[in-house]
Amino acid sequence: MKRRRFLTISAAMALVPRGLAAEERRWTGQALGAEVSIALFGPAERTVAALKDCTALLQEIEAEFSLYDPASALSQLNRDGILPRPSPNMHFLLGLVGELNRMTLGRFDPTVQPLWLALANGGDVAAARQSIGWRRVRTSVARIELAPGQALTLNGIVQGFATDLVTGVLEAHGFERALVQVGEMRGLGGPWTVGISDPVAGLVTTRDLTSRAIATSSPSALMLGDNGHILDPIEESAPRWSTVSVEAGSAALADGLSTALVFADLAEVKRIKAEAPGDIRVLLVDAEGNLRTV
Repeated sequence: MKRRRFLTISAAMALVPRGLAAEERRWTGQALGAEVSIALFGPAERTVAALKDCTALLQEIEAEFSLYDPASALSQLNRDGILPRPSPNMHFLLGLVGELNRMTLGRFDPTVQPLWLALANGGDVAAARQSIGWRRVRTSVARIELAPGQALTLNGIVQGFATDLVTGVLEAHGFERALVQVGEMRGLGGPWTVGISDPVAGLVTTRDLTSRAIATSSPSALMLGDNGHILDPIEESAPRWSTVSVEAGSAALADGLSTALVFADLAEVKRIKAEAPGDIRVLLVDAEGNLRTV
């Protein structure tokens, strides 16, 4: 699967004509293999500065977490098995990964990357499964170290993480009303009406977000042969849900949970929701297109 690189900030500058009063403005681009859009209200001069900082930040995030840039920190970790002096963003995100792995009893596990590659490239699937196990990853401020044969993908959480960081930049610039989408969505103020779609059933519902985030995972949106692109790290099994959307205060948390809950039965969904921090809402779409809210 090819991932499109992030566009330059020139598109952001062209979006904001000089001399306009405060009104809604939109910027679109691409980052981390996802469509990016930012809608915000504010004076033209403040909008230009904020969008410049947002696009610069997204370039930094892609340069660190991209699987497709051999110079990225994540590629270095996967290639060498060790990453000395990880950045604060890398250290923070892997800390959240550890919490999600514990909370979901292993349902969220980025060490599935060798399995993903084996399925995509016709490799040794059984051997790749043997490398899975977040507990064998060692993380500290000084370094990150993988066990032999391991590699990480952060695609199940990094888009939400980027959404949170961009939202933080807008808050720092004083914006009180904005909608950020970097694969996942987070609103400042609101309400913002967003749709939830399933690959088969189409649009199943809409949600109103006010200073909240939402992330959606649909395994069949991308196929690896007969398998959806979201893989069960615990056992070889088919997804229990066609689409999972999670609302939370953090887009990174919502992103990670929506990835993990694809394979969770209803009782497990309820347990994880009860254990997750903050106010969590889970929307589940089954294979027949039926919607359930937990």
